[in-house]
Amino acid sequence: MASQIAKVLLSLDAEAVGSLKEGVNFKKSPEDGKCYIIFKSNNYFKACKNQCKHQGGLFVKDVEDLDAMTVKCTKHNWKLNVSTMKYVNPPDSFLQDELEVEVLDDGGLQLVELSPVDPWMADPREPLELQEGEVKVTYFTHACMELQFGERRFMFDPWLKGPAFARGWWLLHEPPADALDRLCAADLIYISHMHSDHLSYPTLKVLAERRPDVPIYVGDTSRPVFWYLEQSQVKLTNIKVTPFGVWQHIDDHLRFMILMDGVHPEMDTCIIVDYKGHLILNTVDCTRPNGGRLPQNVDVLMTDFAGGASGFPMTFYGGKYSDSWKAEFIKNERKKLLNYKATLVKSLQPRIYCPFAGYFVEAHPSDRYIKDTNIKNSAEHLNALINKLAPAIKTWTPQPGAVLDLGLALRDPTSSEAITNPPAGAKLYKDSWEFYLYVNELNSAIKSDIFKHQSWIQFYYTWAGFQNYNLVVRVIETDDKFECITDGYDYLVDFLDLSFPTKRPDREHAYLEIKNRIGVMRYVVLHGCLWDDLYIGFQNRISRDPDIYHHKFWKHFQAELPLCRPDWEQFQKQVFYIDESTIPLSDTGMGNDCALSGIDSGLILDL
Repeated sequence: MASQIAKVLLSLDAEAVGSLKEGVNFKKSPEDGKCYIIFKSNNYFKACKNQCKHQGGLFVKDVEDLDAMTVKCTKHNWKLNVSTMKYVNPPDSFLQDELEVEVLDDGGLQLVELSPVDPWMADPREPLELQEGEVKVTYFTHACMELQFGERRFMFDPWLKGPAFARGWWLLHEPPADALDRLCAADLIYISHMHSDHLSYPTLKVLAERRPDVPIYVGDTSRPVFWYLEQSQVKLTNIKVTPFGVWQHIDDHLRFMILMDGVHPEMDTCIIVDYKGHLILNTVDCTRPNGGRLPQNVDVLMTDFAGGASGFPMTFYGGKYSDSWKAEFIKNERKKLLNYKATLVKSLQPRIYCPFAGYFVEAHPSDRYIKDTNIKNSAEHLNALINKLAPAIKTWTPQPGAVLDLGLALRDPTSSEAITNPPAGAKLYKDSWEFYLYVNELNSAIKSDIFKHQSWIQFYYTWAGFQNYNLVVRVIETDDKFECITDGYDYLVDFLDLSFPTKRPDREHAYLEIKNRIGVMRYVVLHGCLWDDLYIGFQNRISRDPDIYHHKFWKHFQAELPLCRPDWEQFQKQVFYIDESTIPLSDTGMGNDCALSGIDSGLILDL
């Protein structure tokens, strides 16, 4: 069976994208003459094939629709609201299959379809009856689940110790006392993507010391999931990169299939597990798993639910970003996410639903502001909403160590014996995290010899490889409170020509000011880590003028940096013979003032 691929159906250049009007647009492919519908709303796009799901008729503009949101089928007058992809005549009939819309860095646009769209339909199996105790699902913590199928144990996304995203995320739940032992006894492991709350090197270090050859399956993403493995010095020897949309057979009864995300195919994946014809679907962190096309009526569905996995807007300052604005924005975004997840679950109609992959906490005392501001959805609230919308779906709010017996749950969804909760008095929430051990490791980068030479700045950003973009970024190293420090660097990078001016250029340009905690920033620089550690880990504070998101910049530094770290050994050889001058901060007129300004920025040495 061939692997699933993303097929481009229609490409528009920047001029064609600019000509799209608000509302419904019809576009024909010059290659094959097929027609597509693109809906535009404030530079947000949705798209689908021009084909009615009823009997395949073509849509035309609905002249009765003054809002330019619906189209009408020429066969039987069925109407589709393209803004929601729901058929409104007749109501509650179908959902239109969406195409992925990829907005390109040059302003162009592509419509993309995964092919095949439903690869799990290859070789379908009739479900066999499960015995009590034959299939057990045990929740450990965050996104880590252990699935027991007969004698085999399958582990998902083991983050069982240490922080994620540098020092910004810490485990909310206390894993079962034997969690690491059970990880090391697993028959196979699936790791969904490279983010450190799913691929946890402190956790995998324990695994490597005990069972380095355990099979670990990952999707064939464009940026390898284990791109950092060699540098991490974690000695795992059996990483299996798996093609998308192909059944992987473990034995006669157990198989699984990894699927890509429609929005982040370069990074995110999800998984379907099939045991004796019973399907477990885990969408993990995917924004649009498998492009939004998912199997219905699976036995168990697991999704994320919490929100809050981004620095925006908590880490932003200046302009509109008051605490009251942030609170209102976060409240609205969490509500939208809750409703979206509930609607998704209702549409897929699983037998059992479990919200997970959202149990983290900003536990370090220096991040108290983030913890208080970054309010997350609760699994209980989501399950209550699902119970109201789709009462036939059994919901499970997991506690660490809780076990779902799938055979019992399918036989009698109301059975109290189907779920075994941890014993009374079991510790459910963590209250200590070994902060000093992990923060000290990060801060060890501060004294690295490379930072004695201000030319590290040019060397690093040249290695990063991002330029030809009209953006100027001021980077300021700070203490834990995001205040300037005497021994910190403060510099400008002009990404139009990758120069390092001492003041902002006179031309019109976009501007970012980023204050980074010195230990985390230098660790990221030294080891060539992705900037997710800074941004998703809440380790910086950001101001921007104008207040727009620079997708190309952030995508590069969060997902497209070189796979090998900067060659600092070569750098040190280069600077060894150079008597490099330094510019003390006091000589620039800036002192310790981090206020937004266009005057010379200081480059500080003598660490």
